[in-house]
Amino acid sequence: MKINSHPFILGVTSFLRRTVNSPRLATSSLHIVAVGLSLIFAMALLGVVLALYGTSPLAVVSVVGQYALTPEGTIAIVNKGTTYYIAGLAAAIGFRMYLFNIGIDGQYRLGVFFAAVIGGWLSLPWFLHIPIMIAVAACVAGAYAAIAGYLKAQRGVSEVISTIMLNAIATGIIAFLISPSQLGVQDEGSNNIQTALIPESGWLPAITVPGAGDIYGFTVIAIAVGFGYWYLTTRTRFGFQLIAVGSAPRASLLAGINPKRMILLTMVVSGVIAGLCGLPELLGSTHRYGISFPAGLAWAGLSIAIVGRNHPIGVAFAALLWAFLERCALPLDLIGVPKEVIQVVQAVVLLAVVTSYELVHRYSAARERKRAALFAAAKEPTA
Repeated sequence: MKINSHPFILGVTSFLRRTVNSPRLATSSLHIVAVGLSLIFAMALLGVVLALYGTSPLAVVSVVGQYALTPEGTIAIVNKGTTYYIAGLAAAIGFRMYLFNIGIDGQYRLGVFFAAVIGGWLSLPWFLHIPIMIAVAACVAGAYAAIAGYLKAQRGVSEVISTIMLNAIATGIIAFLISPSQLGVQDEGSNNIQTALIPESGWLPAITVPGAGDIYGFTVIAIAVGFGYWYLTTRTRFGFQLIAVGSAPRASLLAGINPKRMILLTMVVSGVIAGLCGLPELLGSTHRYGISFPAGLAWAGLSIAIVGRNHPIGVAFAALLWAFLERCALPLDLIGVPKEVIQVVQAVVLLAVVTSYELVHRYSAARERKRAALFAAAKEPTA
C-alpha cells in the first residue's frame, strides 16, 4: 500500500484542501491550523522519546499535573511568560523587516542593570521612581541596539554578527561595573555581588491571586506593550514603511522611504522593547540586579516570535507555551527523563511550525492561482 493512499494521510490532505479552499477562512486561520498540527507532531515525538526511556505517558501527565498545572504553577508560567512575551515582541518587530536582533540578551541585561543602579540611588515617590527605571532600561537598551543598527545601515555589517559580538561586550561591561569597587554591593557574609536594593517606592505592586500566588504587576504593562506593538505595526506610517523596506528596499527607496533610516529606527525600537524584558523580575521580585537574571532570552524571543507569527496574540500564546514547557522540565527529571528533552520538544515545535507555514503558504498561493485562472476563464468571450 502506498503511503499517500493511507486513510489517515488522505484524511489530513482532504482536510487541508477543504480548509485552504474555503473562502470563509482567512490566512491567519490557516496558520492556526498549521500551529495545531505542529504541536500534535511535537507531542507525538515526545511520546516516542518517553517510550524509548520506558516511561508511561500517564506518569508524565500525572507528575506534570502535580507541578506545572497547579495554581502556583500557573502563576509561575504567567510570570515567566511575561518576560518571554516581551522578548518575543522585541524579536518580532525586527522580523517585520527581516532583521535578526540576536542582541536582545545583551540589550536587556544592560538595560535592567542600569535601571537597578539608578533605582537603588533614587528615593522618590512611586509614580516617579518606577517610570524613571522603566525609561532608563528602555533608553539604555535602545541606545545599545542603535550600534548594531548603525553598523547595518551605514557599513553593511550583518546584524547577526554585530549583535552576537555586542552580547559578549555587554557581559564584560556588566562584569566590570558590578564589582564592589564600582557599582556593585557585596552583602556581609555572602559571596554574591549585586546592585544595591531598590527602595520600596520602586517596587511594582503584584496582582495577588488568592490561594495561588502573585502575578507580576508588570504583566499589565506587557499587555500594553503588546497593544502598542500592534498599533505601531498595523496602524501607522512607520509600520507600513517597516514592511515595505523589509520586502523591497530598492523599491521603497524609489517611493521616498529611507531604508538606512528605517533599519536604524527598527533596531532602536527592538532594543527599547528588549530593555523591558528584565523589569518584571526587577520590579516585582528581586528588586536588585544579580546572577539570578537569565541569559539566552535572545534565542527564546526569536523562537517565540517565529511560532507566534509576529502577531501580538500569537506571540503571547507562544510565550506561555515556552514557559509551560520549561516548567515541565523539573517534573520530567524527577521521573528519570532528562530535562534536556524539553529543549528537543521546543526545537521540534519551532521546526514543525516553520515547515507548516511554508506548506500553508504554498497551498494559499496555489489557491490564488486557481482563482485567478477561473476568473480569467470566466471573462473570456464565448465564440
